[in-house]
Amino acid sequence: MNPRFDFHIHATDGRARTGLIRMRRGDIRTPAFMPVGTAATVKAMKPQDVRAAGADIILGNTYHLMLRPGAERVARLGGLHKFMNWQRPILTDSGGYQVMSLADLRKITEEGVTFSSHIDGSRHQLTPERSMEIQRLLGSDIIMCFDECSRIDQPRDVIARSMEMSMRWAKRSRDGFDNGGAHAENAALFGIQQGALDEELRNASADALTDIGFDGYAIGGLAVGEGQEAMFATLDFAPGQLPADRPRYLMGVGKPDDLVGAVERGVDMFDCVLPTRSGRNGQAFTWN
Repeated sequence: MNPRFDFHIHATDGRARTGLIRMRRGDIRTPAFMPVGTAATVKAMKPQDVRAAGADIILGNTYHLMLRPGAERVARLGGLHKFMNWQRPILTDSGGYQVMSLADLRKITEEGVTFSSHIDGSRHQLTPERSMEIQRLLGSDIIMCFDECSRIDQPRDVIARSMEMSMRWAKRSRDGFDNGGAHAENAALFGIQQGALDEELRNASADALTDIGFDGYAIGGLAVGEGQEAMFATLDFAPGQLPADRPRYLMGVGKPDDLVGAVERGVDMFDCVLPTRSGRNGQAFTWN
């Protein structure tokens, strides 16, 4: 495993746990919530205010940053940390989820995804190798492998084929990351479990990812419209299929009761635009 990435579990209560991720740019206390800086800024907040609110790490979005201002430009300007004035850890997603949302603008093959920009219609290709390259150019501390996010309303055989392709892409992401030279020594790589709501498919995905070997593991394909009951039913088994000594990251979850329920089921990391979006729009959450 990566010598620049250490995860220590401090205490447990049932399946819930607290811990610490040690990285070269700072420690991440878990359970950790990552505010989302989609286009290199957490909207309506200064970096020092994000930190003062308790954030140890933030998330940047590969899809949006590759289109504008461009990963190569960010690299020329000194990397994402300097670009957005955030010197603590940054996790970048792989672009796979955003590509899924472009159903009418993309074509998926074994090689990767060809899509039209939502900004100007220009054509781009995103492959596991290119996703690794973009995230290295950005200077990410935690890099996510490239995957396809399965739609939960598809037939099981379609979800199974999607998951299996994501596992092949995970292996290519691992190879691309390992071939990344010096930066790979300073960053961590997370695999992403897929399989929608199906326990057997999720288990097969977890086995494939564990065989490849990652610094941490994400649970993808949830919080995409399945409802809390179905999400919790999946989280009753999905985290336990992943290595217990590695961080478990539930992607795209941010409602307070969803966070608490997921922590109770063994999840360590989260991200969502909901808190900052709610703040900008004057929405508050209460116990009721």
